[in-house]
Amino acid sequence: MLATRSELLEKIRLGEDSFLELKEVKFAGGKVRGPTQNNLADELAAFANSVGGVLLLGVEDSSREVIGIPIESLDAVESVVREACEQSVKPALAPIIERMTLPDVTGTERPIIRVAVERSLFVYQSPGGYLHRVGSSKRQIPPDQLARLFQQRSQSRLIRFDETPVPGTTFADLDEVLWRRFAPAQCIDSMEILLNKLAMAARDEQGAWRLTIAGMLLGSRMAHRFLPGAFIQAVAYEGTDVVPSGEDIYQWDAQDIVGSLDQQILDACAFVRKNMHMAARKRAEGGREDLPQFDMRAVFEAVTNAVVHRDYSMAGAKVRLRLFDDRLELYSPGMLPNTMTPESLPFRQSARNEALTSLLARCPIDDNVLAGHRQHIMDKRGEGVSIILNASEQLSGKRPEYRLIDESELMLTIYAANAEQKLWKR
Repeated sequence: MLATRSELLEKIRLGEDSFLELKEVKFAGGKVRGPTQNNLADELAAFANSVGGVLLLGVEDSSREVIGIPIESLDAVESVVREACEQSVKPALAPIIERMTLPDVTGTERPIIRVAVERSLFVYQSPGGYLHRVGSSKRQIPPDQLARLFQQRSQSRLIRFDETPVPGTTFADLDEVLWRRFAPAQCIDSMEILLNKLAMAARDEQGAWRLTIAGMLLGSRMAHRFLPGAFIQAVAYEGTDVVPSGEDIYQWDAQDIVGSLDQQILDACAFVRKNMHMAARKRAEGGREDLPQFDMRAVFEAVTNAVVHRDYSMAGAKVRLRLFDDRLELYSPGMLPNTMTPESLPFRQSARNEALTSLLARCPIDDNVLAGHRQHIMDKRGEGVSIILNASEQLSGKRPEYRLIDESELMLTIYAANAEQKLWKR
């Protein structure tokens, strides 16, 4: 969208419209005085709530002249844009921020900043409210139109969100090794048709082919670039609290786990296996018996459920894994689907993301330890919660607990085995 110099110069000559916003950057005492963070947030959110657009910083609106930005101030201006997107827009916005040059009236190349916003999967709120672009200005979205917008963009959960096209994606964002593993051996379909049948690609409202949420998560290693929060944040703490009384926070290990969804699951299990305590005792008949802190089958099922059944429409919300001396905590974004409750989880099953569930049922477990549990990531038999509860309770003597936090996040606590004996060593 308005990516080339010629396109930008032609649009600047014609002036602002539904797709273009021009702003001069003003400074005072070496700091950015205008546009303000809130003003930038309103403009960018309005683009995202419409069909996308481009904001050019360093171009004066009324005269349509390229003023430029001092090179030494580019970092400061970009920082204001980034903070506006992260702090003043809900959910956080992730535009493309590009530095480039354009000629002024004398032909001298001047640095400017191009901020490109794609039409989004989400509905954004900025300091000015819920705004959209109408011609060259931004306007409040009328209540009836806002309701329709939420529904169209799946915030109402009326359609399968994992089959929704991701704006700005193309087939070039796919990893061939990852998506071809889902192709039948004797497939005669074109790439587009096959991926569409797999719910990994779909046409957007303009008729362009886009990858779906499921396609990005299982056909690409870079889904987090388009879906902020599509990763697992894993932290292993020393002790039993995040902030021990009178002490500094001590993290034994930390990792942002990215990549395809099946690889995230396996890497999260590897993180737990690496950082959990391990004890050993002598067998009566001779030899040594390892005593793990957690049952890895239960950990595998818990992580799988957390990433497969989470709500991917909550932009920026990530799966969080916390490992302590006495427990493992796993946080999955989203309220429970349909009428399910934490108490009903062992007895019912409901898949929020059908496409993801179906694709993961075809992904083999490439882990020597976990491969003995079953052949594929998902088995769709609905036994995962029972395994988590029963296997963990058998090991630790304490039943895991599910808890819904603020109707927006499901927390699972798995208790460690014999933590009070302090026999464990890493």
